[in-house]
This record gives sequence, C-alpha cells and structure tokens, in this order.
Amino acid sequence: MQGTIVGNESELLQIAALSSANNIKTLTAEEKAKDGFVTWSYDFEVLQQLHQITPSIIVKDGDLVVGYALVLPPDAATVYPPLATMLNHVGSLEYNNRPVSSYNYYVMGQVCVHPDYRGKGVFQLLYQQHKNIYSQQYELLVTEISTSNHRSQRAHSKVGFKSIHTYKDELGEWDVVIWNWELPK
Repeated sequence: MQGTIVGNESELLQIAALSSANNIKTLTAEEKAKDGFVTWSYDFEVLQQLHQITPSIIVKDGDLVVGYALVLPPDAATVYPPLATMLNHVGSLEYNNRPVSSYNYYVMGQVCVHPDYRGKGVFQLLYQQHKNIYSQQYELLVTEISTSNHRSQRAHSKVGFKSIHTYKDELGEWDVVIWNWELPK
C-alpha cells in the first residue's frame, strides 16, 4: 500500500463510490456504531473541482483506492457550500489565544477507509501523508467529528488531533478538533 495525492479521474470515481457507500444516510445503526460513517456527500463533479483547487490524499493497494482524506482549503467553499458554514463557525473559535481564522489552515473534508482495509494502518498513513505534503504550507489541520462517531473520535485522537470545542446543530453534536503543525517560535 502506498499513500499519494490523487492523480486521475479513476481515483476520483473510487473516492465518490467509497464516500457514498459509507455515508450516514446509507448505513444501518449497527454499521455506523461498528465502523463509523461519513456525513458530507461528494459527487464526482464536486471532487473534480476540489481536486483542481488542492489535490487530496489517497492510499492505494495496486489500482484500488483503499482510503482517502479530502483537502478543503477555505477557498474550496466556493465549490462546496457546506464548507462555508463550517468555516464561519470554526473561524470564530479561539485556539492558543488566537482566532482559528488567523491561522493558515485547511479543513479535512472527509476521511474514509475501505471496510476491508480498516485496522491495517491506512488511516494513519493518510494523515502522515497529509503532514508530509501540507505541513510546510499550513499551520493547522481542522475538522469536525460527530460525537456519535466513536471510531473516528478514537482514530483522530491517536493521530494527534485535540478537541477545542463541542457544539450542536440540526445534524447532531460535533467536536471541532485541530492537529497543530505550527512550528515552535
């Protein structure tokens, strides 16, 4: 298995299929509790546009995309409107006595691992590739995790994400988490 950036349309199609198959709307309660879930929906056309802004990270086993982690810098909100709502909320929060909006950061738009590859280090490899590729450009990686998605909560904590805020909206309760890549001053 190898981690890399998205390189072609076949990979984007595989991401779209994996996203759809693991969406909260398509899973049973048992599947959600056991394996976690993704919340936002991305179709192929949106993924193409997002990829043109900033390529996302994937892990492949041969030609099969077995995991992906979508990069959403703030300017991606023009392509994916749900991001704008999140940015408004997250940007108003403080982290280390500074508004999050004052940092150079991007949002983890979604991370998902193929069911046959869960528990095999794919999640960690995705995030290590993110840090390797994007930590020179960005100070923080920010995301929100449903508080009912215990698998994702544990996995993000192991990588190094720290919760800075919890809130409720019409979709549920969310933890805003940050992985700090900022170099010590």
